[in-house]
Amino acid sequence: MNFLKKYIITGLFCLGSLWAQQTIIHAGSLLDGSSKKAHTKRSIIVENGKIVDMKNGYAKGGEGDQVIDLKDATVMPGWIDLHVHLSGEMNPKAYGEDFYMNIEDVAYRAVPWVEKTLMAGFTTVRDLGGEVMLSTRNAIKAGYIKGPRIYAAGKALGTTGGHADPTSGLNRKLQGDPGPLEGVVNGTDDARKAVRQRYKDGSDLVKITATGGVLSVAKNGQNPQFTEEEIREVVKTAAEYEMFVAAHAHGVEGMQRAIRAGVRSIEHGTLMDKETARLMVKHGTYYVPTISAGEFVLEKAKKPGYFPEIIRPKALAIGPMIKETVGMAYRMDVKIAFGTDSGVSPHGDNADEFRFMVEAGMKPIDVINSATGVAAEVLGADNIGQIKKGMQADIVAVPGDPLKDISIMSDVNFVMKGGVVYK
Repeated sequence: MNFLKKYIITGLFCLGSLWAQQTIIHAGSLLDGSSKKAHTKRSIIVENGKIVDMKNGYAKGGEGDQVIDLKDATVMPGWIDLHVHLSGEMNPKAYGEDFYMNIEDVAYRAVPWVEKTLMAGFTTVRDLGGEVMLSTRNAIKAGYIKGPRIYAAGKALGTTGGHADPTSGLNRKLQGDPGPLEGVVNGTDDARKAVRQRYKDGSDLVKITATGGVLSVAKNGQNPQFTEEEIREVVKTAAEYEMFVAAHAHGVEGMQRAIRAGVRSIEHGTLMDKETARLMVKHGTYYVPTISAGEFVLEKAKKPGYFPEIIRPKALAIGPMIKETVGMAYRMDVKIAFGTDSGVSPHGDNADEFRFMVEAGMKPIDVINSATGVAAEVLGADNIGQIKKGMQADIVAVPGDPLKDISIMSDVNFVMKGGVVYK
């Protein structure tokens, strides 16, 4: 009897597998995230959230299968934005928010922003600084809210008075003496403890601020703010906990220290010179430019009162430089990956970065691959970023041909994440 029962159950499972519903996407043009050219007339077979097969031509679906007609569109892997800040969005009152917003307020405010990001075609993001995103990441995983897959850094690491010191710009009574718990590092012991704290918090990676920043309330936006020994300790300890390190950096000296110390990526890299570019090629360091942020702060810095006065000169000086830097890095074969710094620029406008990167001198196919296959490499993720058998079914589509007109990347008409159609 037990044998018969087992036989029947096994048979039912086998039949269930045979009858499992599939989603079949008919792609008129396909950019797979790794190739340098488009493929035409392809069928993508999706089952249980994954791509289970790829076929030439337009495959017919069986009974119960869903067929999605994207014959007039260009189909791509879901895009990956490697530099976002989903817990905030720059505005003239942003510098006072910490004094009247509770962390719950910040979390609820982020809900529409994460959904806008997903609907803009970004199925995966790397959030580089914002403790609340650890919980938002978990809420998305649990299905409580809609949003992209999030790799969250949690609290970014800085030095005393540095770009990520949460008390910079406050009066002395409020400053206190923050340490590794708050993400402030002074010395290698602090570096080790700060990374371990991020692991304890549940971070997926570590972010450091290797130089000053444009939007911190401090005079210098480019000076080195970590010793090379401190960065090495951060990288070493992070590796022990299976985490990569992303380094915010504008100035050359800070960039070079971070590159030599082994960080995974340089963020912004505004003042990068050819020597630094060659060093990045030598070490295999990825470059995430975030042109969108430069364009935004340049525009807003021209409006009196939008930024504190200590920030305006930095924004006016650094904002216009990133495009030129990207063009130079591209010509020198630096590995460039896609990131926007959205949260400085508005959430949902992430796709503007595609156009900015082309304007900087990159070929459209290389820009698109920077947001798909290359971005997945930066994350160390082998199941996203490409359309091929075995990958997560993260798929987006735009009308027309982005290789001829990159601006249509802002006109997303189909979004699938993990096999679920959201748009």
